[in-house]
Amino acid sequence: MGYIFLFLIGFGLAVTGGVTLIAYMNFLPAGISWLEYLLYVSGRIECYFLPVGLILMTLSTYSFPNRS
Repeated sequence: MGYIFLFLIGFGLAVTGGVTLIAYMNFLPAGISWLEYLLYVSGRIECYFLPVGLILMTLSTYSFPNRS
C-alpha cells in the first residue's frame, strides 16, 4: 500500500513540475533566450517537482521486495 501512495505522490509532483515548465515556456515567444529561460526556471522551486516526482516514482516501482 505504501508503494502505491509513494507512486501517486511522485506522479502528482511530476505532473505539477512538467506543467509548470511548459507554462513557463510561454516566455520564449516574448523574446527571452533559452539561457535566460533555464536561469529563470532554475530559480523556481516548483520546477524541481518534476525530477523529484520522477525519482519517487522510480523508487516506488523498483523497490519491491524480492519474492524468492
